[in-house]
Amino acid sequence: MNFLDLADLYGSHPFVRTALKGVDRDKYVVLTKIWPRREDWVTPSKNGLEEVDRFRKELDRDQIDICLIHCMVNDKWQEEFAGIRDGLAELKQKGVVRAVGVSCHHHGALKLAAADPWVDVIFARINHKGGDEYSCDDTVEAVTETLRRARANGKAVVGMKIFGAGKLTKPDEKDASLRYVIGNDLVDAMTIGMLSTEQVDDSVRRINQTMKA
Repeated sequence: MNFLDLADLYGSHPFVRTALKGVDRDKYVVLTKIWPRREDWVTPSKNGLEEVDRFRKELDRDQIDICLIHCMVNDKWQEEFAGIRDGLAELKQKGVVRAVGVSCHHHGALKLAAADPWVDVIFARINHKGGDEYSCDDTVEAVTETLRRARANGKAVVGMKIFGAGKLTKPDEKDASLRYVIGNDLVDAMTIGMLSTEQVDDSVRRINQTMKA
């Protein structure tokens, strides 16, 4: 595994910087995310420039591979966060970030991302069950259709909630979800929550079996 899913919200930057000290930077890919709403722990800038500059210092990297606007929850995000969109576009043009996009927690937001020329990368919630109960933004059929459209439009898709945010824990459920997501070629990469090395090993084994099948 050489693709790292980070975010300002997670507080993961300094840990990754320490863990990867001495590792060649062309050996791994870093994706991180800007939290765009004011919270007690952050006051967002209007254009994302301050955040990306801070991320680079926290990660000790000159370039961020992928930077997303975090957690889009409606179909107004293009207007609401136009300043951050413009700022990330400027940074991409300068080579400070390689690719930009959004993470989506709303089907309307996902539909916009699938068609938006600005978007390079989409984080999308997908598993073989679908619906709110399994942390998806619509039925599995509806989300699948949108993801196919996104990939046809040249977007890279990272799947999340593959195991339903921890609700699909039985072996047959995990395998069924992986078969659906991988078998239908819906994603370029996946982020799966794991709490132990045993769970890491189990997920890797199941993914490899699915890929071979």
